[in-house]
Amino acid sequence: MKSKSLLWGLAILLSLGIIACQQGPKPEVVTQVAELTTQDPIQRGKYLVEAIGCADCHSPKKMTEQGPVLDMDRYMMGYDASMPLPPVPQEVPLGPWILMTGDLTAAVGPWGVSYAANLTPHASGLGNWSIEQFKKALREGKYKGLDNSRPLMPPMPVQAFRNLTDQDLEAMFAYLQSLRPIDNVVPAYQPPGS
Repeated sequence: MKSKSLLWGLAILLSLGIIACQQGPKPEVVTQVAELTTQDPIQRGKYLVEAIGCADCHSPKKMTEQGPVLDMDRYMMGYDASMPLPPVPQEVPLGPWILMTGDLTAAVGPWGVSYAANLTPHASGLGNWSIEQFKKALREGKYKGLDNSRPLMPPMPVQAFRNLTDQDLEAMFAYLQSLRPIDNVVPAYQPPGS
C-alpha cells in the first residue's frame, strides 16, 4: 500500500513539474530579453559580453575567501604584462593537458603560450581597431582582425562566435569601446619550444 501511495505522490509531483515547465518564462523575463534587442547598443553589448563570459579570460582576478573574482580596476585589460608568467611545471605532459594561470589570463598547451588580449579602448588594446577588424577577429579568428595575420590561439573560442550577428558584434564592440582605457601591452604569443 505504501508503494502505491509513493507512486501516486511521485506522479503528482511529476505532473506539477511538467505543468510548471509548460508555462514558459515569466513575462518580466521575456520583456527584459526583448528590451535588450532594441535598447542602445552599449547596453546590449554589455549584456552580450557578460553573458558570453569575455571577462573570464580577459580580466585579471583577485583571490578572495570565495575564490577568484574579477578585478574591476583591471577589467578587460587582458594578461597583466607587469606580472611574469609563472614557470610551466615540467612534470605535466602538454598535449593531453593544458595549463592556465590562476586568473585564467594565460594558457600553455600544444599550441604554445597564449595571453588574453587587452579589450579596453586604449591603443595597446582595441583603441585603434575598426569594427571590421573586430568582426574578422571574432568570426574568422584572425589576430588583430587582419587578413594576413596568424590565427587567434586557444583557448579563444572562435568557433562559438562565428554565428554572432553583425548587430551583436557591433553592440559588443560599442560596449568595449565605452570602457575605461587601460595601458597594458600584452606579451606576444609564444609558439611551442620558444
